[in-house]
Amino acid sequence: MACASEQQHESGLRHEGSPFDAVRAEAVTSSTAAGGLPHKPPLGMQLATLLVIVVPLLGIIAVPFLVWGWGFYWLDLVLLVSMYLLTALGITVGYHRLFTHRSFETYMWLKAILAIVGSMALEGPLLKWVAMHRRHHQHSDTPLDPHTPHHHGSGFWGLLKGIWHAHMGWLFLPEPAGWQDYVKDLYKSTTLRWISKLFLLWAVLGLALPALIGGLVQGNWQGAVTGFVWGGLVRVFLVHHVTWSVNSACHLWGWQPFRTDDQSRDNPVFGVLALGEGWHATHHAFPTSARHGLRWWQLDVSYYVIRLLGWLHLAWDIRLPSQERIANALKSTPQGEQANPREETPKQINGQ
Repeated sequence: MACASEQQHESGLRHEGSPFDAVRAEAVTSSTAAGGLPHKPPLGMQLATLLVIVVPLLGIIAVPFLVWGWGFYWLDLVLLVSMYLLTALGITVGYHRLFTHRSFETYMWLKAILAIVGSMALEGPLLKWVAMHRRHHQHSDTPLDPHTPHHHGSGFWGLLKGIWHAHMGWLFLPEPAGWQDYVKDLYKSTTLRWISKLFLLWAVLGLALPALIGGLVQGNWQGAVTGFVWGGLVRVFLVHHVTWSVNSACHLWGWQPFRTDDQSRDNPVFGVLALGEGWHATHHAFPTSARHGLRWWQLDVSYYVIRLLGWLHLAWDIRLPSQERIANALKSTPQGEQANPREETPKQINGQ
């Protein structure tokens, strides 16, 4: 499939032209001083996190069978799946790969659409979400990481605190001082600033839209109520649960094929559920890459959407790590042969 102006490009944690460049060297030093690298996660933390993730998902799977025919209909299933995909892609393609990591470029009107549908996921205003995620990469798995499961004390209570904090507890903490410094590039856009300020409007829209569709198609209030519940509330819960599971589960389970200075891991379960975000160790090794699942069998729906946009000439400068950089970053490659992570050698791809 041909891709408009696609580039083979990777720069470690460097974001060309972003606030990350100025603070990267200081970040590595301060992160190490703050807590160093975490050890292997304890078994208790892994088991407790597994329960936190699996039990709610099993409940969501079971309930439709129990209420089928009076509280859940085929239309509700369509609304649940379609709204999940729409808003999750707003997060993965928009909030994450476009706005946070600049993995590709596109028109402002499409940026606005991605920002709005991402806001409909109710994960927070665009600018704050991007700022926190950039901070996460800057201080990954150290005490300064806004949502690491590590460094929350020892014993059973410390274990529970780490699980809660990584999964969603960090959402309730005040923003760190100077968080706006992480998004100076986005703040220059009047459109993106206003979309971020109007987060509450988009959040209400994300809940009202499935209710409106359900009511109109069913022609009664029951359709509106079930549409609101399944396409709105349950969908928001699922998107949140899967997204935050990447923060927790993908720093506990999976494999680490590349050298990284944190506990990020490639997790195939969330590679599927999170539309490609679960290939987390690969993402931390190549954060500006538009593609997280670099192997043919690593399903990455978000990247397929970006490639489709490229094919339609709606996206360009799609960034991918070169094969040489991938090979040099593998753990099996001797340290002395590792490429300089700050080197940048963009290459044009005519088509694939």
